[in-house]
Amino acid sequence: MSVTVRVPAKVNVQLAVGAARPDGFHDLANVFLAVGLYDEVTATPADALTVTCAGPDADQVPLDRTNLAARAAITLAERYGRSPDVHLHIAKDIPVAGGMAGGSADGAGALLACDALWGTGASREELLDICAELGSDVPFSLVGGAALGTGRGEKLTALEVGGTFHWVFAMAVRGLSTPAVFREFDRLGEGLDIPEPVASPELLDALAKGDPDALAAHLSNDLQPAALSLFPDLAATLAAGRAAGALATLVSGSGPTTAYLARDAASAEKIADALRTSATCRTVRLAPAPAPGATIIA
Repeated sequence: MSVTVRVPAKVNVQLAVGAARPDGFHDLANVFLAVGLYDEVTATPADALTVTCAGPDADQVPLDRTNLAARAAITLAERYGRSPDVHLHIAKDIPVAGGMAGGSADGAGALLACDALWGTGASREELLDICAELGSDVPFSLVGGAALGTGRGEKLTALEVGGTFHWVFAMAVRGLSTPAVFREFDRLGEGLDIPEPVASPELLDALAKGDPDALAAHLSNDLQPAALSLFPDLAATLAAGRAAGALATLVSGSGPTTAYLARDAASAEKIADALRTSATCRTVRLAPAPAPGATIIA
């Protein structure tokens, strides 16, 4: 017997970041939107905890107990007084170290898969509590759709989405470390008055109405200057997408993946074609949003 869970990537349509807290984290107003790029995590009974991975950039995924999928299995097993004896196989399609929550997705997928495999019967609230323990983006990977994340991003409020948004994503030639981007954010903000992060009412209204033009006018990412400071070549990729007709462009999360909002599916194809020939990125993907959260598919 095995259980396979499909879990989506995300784009942050707003990422408002507050000043560093005493614990080193930052308060956020993080508007998550799940997009139709997925990893699949399969849990199979085994004599010991093992992790394998296949797909693009799988060689960059840690296969030890630092992997969020492994940590999810360990945490769930500890809560239910059992040994985390399971083989977790990750079929990667979400970019690795790309600012699209691929590792968080794997953690949420493994958690749901192990819960079903072991019959632990954990409540939704308990699963979300474990997700928050694993990482700031993991709870959203479990629920999907659209949500406002506050605190360090783990406290979720579901948001209404009134239609389908069409996105193009350009994967960079190398990754960026999320902690490094936050450190650069802190460095760039030294001596400045960092406001408390607040979700944009206009952006939330645009999501609810399914209006891509209005959404484009209010996309924002406070980490984008830090990501560009560490990876200046991303500016050329963003410019190529704008020139191809994207309604708006932004760095996805902590980067280095860049995101392009299109008016419709045909426009998204045009933007993707232009990015593929721009020589400014490694690969290009298209994805609609919103997408469902972690879902058992087999």
